Amino acid sequence: MELKTVYFEKPGSENTETVLNLVRQRAEATGSKKVVVASNSGDTALKAMDIIAGAEVVTVSHVTGFREPNMQQFDETNRHNIESRGGKIITAAHAFSGISIATRNKYDMPGTGVIIADTLRLFGEGTKVCCEITLMAADAGLVRTDEDIVAIGGTGRGADTALVLRPTNSRRFFELKIREILCKPHL
Repeated sequence: MELKTVYFEKPGSENTETVLNLVRQRAEATGSKKVVVASNSGDTALKAMDIIAGAEVVTVSHVTGFREPNMQQFDETNRHNIESRGGKIITAAHAFSGISIATRNKYDMPGTGVIIADTLRLFGEGTKVCCEITLMAADAGLVRTDEDIVAIGGTGRGADTALVLRPTNSRRFFELKIREILCKPHL
C-alpha cells in the first residue's frame, strides 16, 4: 500500500484548512465516518464540521481551569452551534496530564503521563494531541475501539496534524495504534 503524507514547513493554525481538506479526502476514500478534533474555543471544530461534511465530528476541549482557575476557554456560542448540528463535545481531564502535571508542579517529579506526552512530542505537538484526544473520546464512549478514526490536533491554535488511529481506552494505552500519518509539521 502506498499513501501520501503531507509535511508542513511550520507548525500552526495557517495549516488548518489544508489539514481539514486532507482529512475530508481520506475519510471519503476510506468511508471513515468518525473524526475526533481538538478545539480549545470551538473554532476548529466548526471548520471541521463545515469541510468534512457527512462525518461525525467529536470535539475534545480543554478542561475548565486549564489556563486559569474556573475559566472555560470553549466559546458558548460555538458550543451551541456544534451541538445543534449534532456534534459531540468532550470536556475532561487530559489523558496524559491530569494528576501527572500536579505531581510535577508540586514535587518536581514527572508522572508517567508527562513522560508519554513528551515522548510523543518528538513527532510534534499535534501527534501528542491526536493520541490524547483519541484516548479521551474512547473513554467517553464516543468512538469505538474496533474501528479506525481520524484525529486532528495542532500546535497552539488551529490544526497542523492528522492521524488515522485505532482507538483504545486510556487504561489500555499501549493498544493504541497509529495507522497512518496524513499530515504533520516537518520538524
